[in-house]
Amino acid sequence: MTPIQQHIAAIRATLPKGVTLVSVSKFHPVEAIEEAYAVGERDFGESHVQELMRKYEALPKDIRWHMIGHLQTNKVRAIVPFIHLIQSVDSLRLIETIQKEAARIDRTVNILLEVHVAKDETKSGFLPDELPEALELLRHTPNIRVLGLMAMATLTDDEQEIRRCFRTAKTIAENLLPITDHRSPITVISLGMSDDYRIAIEEGSTMVRIGTTIFGERDYSQS
Repeated sequence: MTPIQQHIAAIRATLPKGVTLVSVSKFHPVEAIEEAYAVGERDFGESHVQELMRKYEALPKDIRWHMIGHLQTNKVRAIVPFIHLIQSVDSLRLIETIQKEAARIDRTVNILLEVHVAKDETKSGFLPDELPEALELLRHTPNIRVLGLMAMATLTDDEQEIRRCFRTAKTIAENLLPITDHRSPITVISLGMSDDYRIAIEEGSTMVRIGTTIFGERDYSQS
């Protein structure tokens, strides 16, 4: 086994049943993804559309691509035909654009609503009190399926603050369950990255996004 494959095996051993691993392959070469693919990984996360398109063309078509970075509305059309899950939906305008482009090709696109629960001002996402308006809009978007929420914790070494972020996101997801329609039950809570995914799982995450622990430090020349 290669180092990447050994890292994947080690992470898998820590994941409870029902928790999905998304291997965050942004800024890593196609060859690294192929190593992960060879041991059964199929969910990969990217944050830049141009890089995502390049990898989509080069790699097997049974890969489930996750858009995890900020998505500009003018880039939606490029990924809607094949994207498995857009995790970083953070505005009403982006929802409207995804609906328009998905309807244009008669496809249903899966999304997560990104919620802002961190203390970092630089983090994006809907504030908790903005979510009802987003869900109301989503009642009128037949080509979008909302699977759940995504969030990032405050960038800190304070475990209690990290837990607060994840616990808040889990509570938001639970509170949204009664007001989502039958088409879009909240089933996915995407929390946790390389440094904090174990805490995220303890706090209720059903999907973790892990890059550095699998692939090592990023090669930014791939961007």
